[in-house]
Amino acid sequence: MKILHTSDWHLGKRLENFSRLEEQQSVMQEICEIADREKADVVLVAGDLFDTFNPPTEAVDLLYKTLKRLTANGRRPVIAIAGNHDSPDRIEAPDPLARECGIIFAGYPNALVPPFTLETGLKVLKTDEGFLEVSLPENNIPLRILLTPYANEYRLKIFLGEEDSEEELRSLLEKKWQSLADRYCDNRGVNILMTHLLMVRKGDPLPEEPEEEKPILHVGGAQTIYTENIPWQIQYTALGHLHRMQQVDASTSPVCYSGSPLSYSFAEANQKKYILLVEAEPGKSASLREIPLSRGKRLLRKKVTGMEEALHWLTGNQTALVELTLVTDTFLTAIDRRRLNAVHEGIVSLIPEVVNREELDGHPSSHIDLSQSMETLFRDYFTYEKGQAPNEEIMQLFREMLAEEDEA
Repeated sequence: MKILHTSDWHLGKRLENFSRLEEQQSVMQEICEIADREKADVVLVAGDLFDTFNPPTEAVDLLYKTLKRLTANGRRPVIAIAGNHDSPDRIEAPDPLARECGIIFAGYPNALVPPFTLETGLKVLKTDEGFLEVSLPENNIPLRILLTPYANEYRLKIFLGEEDSEEELRSLLEKKWQSLADRYCDNRGVNILMTHLLMVRKGDPLPEEPEEEKPILHVGGAQTIYTENIPWQIQYTALGHLHRMQQVDASTSPVCYSGSPLSYSFAEANQKKYILLVEAEPGKSASLREIPLSRGKRLLRKKVTGMEEALHWLTGNQTALVELTLVTDTFLTAIDRRRLNAVHEGIVSLIPEVVNREELDGHPSSHIDLSQSMETLFRDYFTYEKGQAPNEEIMQLFREMLAEEDEA
């Protein structure tokens, strides 16, 4: 069985004032072409389909058109879950119609997909809260999937029926997953876990979450889950949330983030993007192949000294979106900015760094690097206003505000 794993499409996302819609259309087409070329049996989309709870119309159109094409007229199931950027209700709203095309949505961790059969031979044979078993038209091996879309810790505990429990979320999830696996996942089928949570191997450092990404490991967000919490029957774990493709653990079965198909912040500058092709058969560990994606524009960060170096570098990198730090000994004029924009249409951010600013304005240098993360900018601002750095409690409250911004 061939399974295509992708995630974090963030359809509708912009980079400052730059629309990424044309790039998103192109990379969605590339993903469809890969699915057809590789003859994938099923496609998994592990959350963050949209960038906001209320995406623009063109993003919604692109999602449905892409998913419809990926189904190959109902012969290839596409199973998509909500991430922390998605509205669970919006994700599940088209589900009755989507099922007729071979698309299955799950917005909530306790989502219950009703059994159905299509004329193509695609069938959902068994369902439970957070589980489904699928029979594929051109493959006689049953596919079992444990589904856990994103929800914060409180809501996850409600869905698990443990809202008053003092037990750690990871332990409660392990019990739920193991219970489902024991009931439905024998060695006569392919057994997959798909979730949009932060997962690490116990003892490993926490991975860095994407810049501008709402964190899900802090106060009010779901706890970090360990790979040891995955049921032993699972042959592959398809993760969403982190934007860099990475294999979290391979000690028993592969546990992987597919990453985003495009670079969405300059923290991802020059980062290669992939879609993952998983090959699995009953009773064996899955094998993994990384397929590069090439349709998106590169994001480049560059620091140059003087206008001439800036113009020369911009001329040689016309196809990229750039963040340019320009070191000068004078303030940039409107004419300077027009010259730079005239040679390159993709300057997303221009950061002037005046080396002798104290002499020019009679004040100490107050250069602000707007390319820094929100946490760093907040910490610097707090220190400037209060004369001391914020303590960890204040920083946790700030992260909580960032994490819950779209859920307010």
